[in-house]
Amino acid sequence: MLFLEIFFFFEKFFWKHIGNLGVPIENTSIEGLQYYVNALKKIRQQSTNVSRQLYENAQDNASSDPEGSSARFSRFSEELISGPSLDEFVNASSQDFGLEKNQELDFDSQNTLKINESKRKPYQRLPEWLKTKKVPSGTNFARIKRDLRGFNLHTVCEEARCPNIGDCWGGGEHQTATATIMLMGDECTRGCRFCSVKTSRTPNPLDPNEPENVAHAISKWGLDYVVLTSVDRDDLSDGGSEHFAKTIRLLKEKAPHILVECLTGDFQGDLDDVTKVASSGLDVYAHNIETVEALTSYVRDRRATFRQSLNVLEHVKKIKPSLITKTSIMLGVGETDEEVLDAMKALRKINVDCVTLGQYMRPTKRHMKVHEYVKPEKFDYWAKVGDDLGFLYTASGPLVRSSYKAGEFYIGNILRKRKL
Repeated sequence: MLFLEIFFFFEKFFWKHIGNLGVPIENTSIEGLQYYVNALKKIRQQSTNVSRQLYENAQDNASSDPEGSSARFSRFSEELISGPSLDEFVNASSQDFGLEKNQELDFDSQNTLKINESKRKPYQRLPEWLKTKKVPSGTNFARIKRDLRGFNLHTVCEEARCPNIGDCWGGGEHQTATATIMLMGDECTRGCRFCSVKTSRTPNPLDPNEPENVAHAISKWGLDYVVLTSVDRDDLSDGGSEHFAKTIRLLKEKAPHILVECLTGDFQGDLDDVTKVASSGLDVYAHNIETVEALTSYVRDRRATFRQSLNVLEHVKKIKPSLITKTSIMLGVGETDEEVLDAMKALRKINVDCVTLGQYMRPTKRHMKVHEYVKPEKFDYWAKVGDDLGFLYTASGPLVRSSYKAGEFYIGNILRKRKL
C-alpha cells in the first residue's frame, strides 16, 4: 500500500511541476515532446482508473479499519482525483517549459504538441576554421588501424573522435605516423560532460596481455614518439598505475629509442600511484586540467578537481625534475580571459613545461553545448601569452588537442637535444 501511495504522489507531483524538471526544451526534439505528452496522458488515465478502483475498495474496508491504512489511502485517493488535470498541463505557459516568451506551446485538437519552427533559435553553424577537409586514408592509416584491431587495442583518437586522426595516422606534415594508445579498455569509471568515451561503474577486467601487445605493436610501427593514455579506472586499487608502468618498461625494452609520453588521470589524488608512473622510464608526463578552475565542477566529473590536478603535475616535478610536464585546456566552454590567464599562471607556478589550448567540440547531443567558437586570432593571442609566461612550448589553435602531433614533434626535438 505504501508503494502505491508513493507512486501516485510522484505522478501528481510530476504533472504539477513538469515544467521545472530541468530538462532543456531546446535539447528535446518535437517528436520527443510529443512522446512525453502522449505517454503522460496514458499514465494519468491509468493511474486515475486504478486510484478510483482502490478508492472504492477502501470505502468497502473503511468500516473494518476506520483509522488504518485504508482510511488514509481513501483520503489520499480523493486528493489525487481532485488534483491537477491534463488541461492544466496543456495550458501551461512557455516559461514553465523554459521557453522564450515568444515561443508559446501549441497543441492541436488531439492534444499533440506543436512548435512553430520559425520561432526556434537558429542553428549555430560550424565555423570554416573548424572544418576538416581530409578523409582519413593512406598506407600508414590502414596499417595502424589493422594492427590496433589485431591486438584488440584502443586509441583516444577514435574514442574521443579527434578531428586530426587522418593527419596523425596518415603521416601528415612530418611524415611520421602517430597514434595515442588508450590503455585499460574503452570504458571509463567517470562521466565528464565533454568526453565521448563510454562510462561504466564496472568496466571489464584488465587484459594482462595488453602491455606486451602494446609494446610489440608500437615497436613495429617505427615511431620515434608515442603517447600512451588511459581511461580512468577508479575501480582498481591503484587506478591502473602498475599497468601503465609495466607497459612503459616493456616498450622501452623493445624500442629504447622511442620517446614516451603518458597522459594519465589523477589517480584520485594518490601521489604514490603518480610516482609509480613517473618513475617507470617515460619522457613526458601529461595530465590535463581540461578547463579553468571555476568551470571544473561543471565540465569534469565530480571526482576531478582543479587543485587535485595541479597536485599531480607538481608532484611529478618534485620527484623527477628532468621530466617534461604537460597539460591541456579546452576553450569555448564559458571561460573568461581572466580565468584562462589565472589557470596558465597557476601552471607556471608549479613549473609545468608545456600547455596546449584547443577548441571544445561537442561530440554528441548528449554532451554539454559549445558556449563559443573561439576565433583563430584569440588562439594566437594565448600562444603569445604562453611564451611570455615562460612555457617551454605552447600549442594553441582551434584544432589543437592534448596529443597534438606538431607539439610532439617539437617536444621530441627538445628531448633529443637534451640527451645530446
